[in-house]
Amino acid sequence: MKEEIQLLVDKGEMLPLMEEFYTIQGEGFHKGTAAYFVRIGGCDVGCHWCDVKESWNANLHPPTEISKIVNNAKKYSNTIVITGGEPLTWDMTALTTQLKAEGLQIHIETSGAYKLTGIWDWICLSPKKMKLPTAEVYDKAQELKMIIYNKDDFRFAEEQAAKVNKDCILYLQPEWSKREKVIPEIVEYVMKNPKWKVSLQTHKYLNIP
Repeated sequence: MKEEIQLLVDKGEMLPLMEEFYTIQGEGFHKGTAAYFVRIGGCDVGCHWCDVKESWNANLHPPTEISKIVNNAKKYSNTIVITGGEPLTWDMTALTTQLKAEGLQIHIETSGAYKLTGIWDWICLSPKKMKLPTAEVYDKAQELKMIIYNKDDFRFAEEQAAKVNKDCILYLQPEWSKREKVIPEIVEYVMKNPKWKVSLQTHKYLNIP
């Protein structure tokens, strides 16, 4: 039975579902928009400041049939955000095909470290130094969201901005635990470099998921 389930997971017909919830998108271009979030377990990118480290181990999250995920999602919102973990650890083709068949807008939040699979209306790319994105995701991302934890992250942000397509919107976002220190630095940086915009985790200020 375990082998059968593993085969379905490998095909993306079942996915390790950590949680799903209806809330307000807190970050980036779509902030303030009501959206249904689907958090998929499994990530080996390993950001030390990750705020959902419990998502890393896919084995902790039950393999769930994608039809159940789709049926839940369509009850709540026309905008579905697939996040993780790192959702591109898995093949997203089957899930996004079913969501699209319901006429839904599908967004992904990804480090871009794995092959880009699935059909997406919006790709939010948030590269990490430990595992850089693939060329394809740089070409297709609508939004680049760089997390600023220390001064070196500004250098890394510029390096990544040079790789995305010309229409990609550029955001600098303070890492939450360092926000008091880095927000003034980000404000100053964006005023000097206005191709960038500031993104804040507004859901944390609103005290919602």
